[in-house]
Amino acid sequence: MGRRSSASFLTRFRIACDTLVIDLETRRRVLSSAPCGGGLVHARYIVTHQVAANPVATPVSTPRHTWGDPARYLSRVAANLGADRDCVALMTAVALKQLVTLREEMAGIWVEGFFTVGVSNAVQAGEPPVPSADGKNRFVPGTINIILVTNARLATPAMVGAVQVATESKTAVLLSKRVPSWTGLPGATGTGTDAVVVACGEGPAFQYSGTHTEIGAMIGRLVNRGVAEGLIRSNHRTRRTSKTPR
Repeated sequence: MGRRSSASFLTRFRIACDTLVIDLETRRRVLSSAPCGGGLVHARYIVTHQVAANPVATPVSTPRHTWGDPARYLSRVAANLGADRDCVALMTAVALKQLVTLREEMAGIWVEGFFTVGVSNAVQAGEPPVPSADGKNRFVPGTINIILVTNARLATPAMVGAVQVATESKTAVLLSKRVPSWTGLPGATGTGTDAVVVACGEGPAFQYSGTHTEIGAMIGRLVNRGVAEGLIRSNHRTRRTSKTPR
């Protein structure tokens, strides 16, 4: 049964076996940077699967945490949960208990968002992808996954614009909250494994969706709220975990 953030939330979704399964109920145009089904595709299902925070250290005998090729692994996870193998699928080390679901609506246009926010892998765009000076691997998978579903009919430029606005809004939150890069430098702009998914419908048509458009403003507000709330939930979980005796 699909969880909803409010009675007006329209997108059907459920969480099972550490996996968020979003059912668009029919194949819709989806643009994403997902490791499985990425690019511009037609898909019915969008999947986010929770994985171990440090899969390299997990014994090979534990198949849940050994995926090899992420795309093939995710397609198998999706199939086992009744979704199409050719779905759009993401990975996250963020607990799905921290999932944020939010909605924006105006004049018959709506955008609904799904956010999982972790920043242990935070980085400032342009920093070299190298380990720290002490040689320790600090790339714990902390990912910000943003999934946006709208009833609007977005032209391809508008879908790209939605990704752009979502990224700008995410970065604005990280900067305003002074989230540091994993290197310790200030000004993280994202994480090294972020992904954005945009799925559109057959409603009002938009050729563009930049920050000067109504739908762009809706996306900006939604992502701002979603990432900010995700940071709160992530920080709360981190504080709680740090107090747990080991």
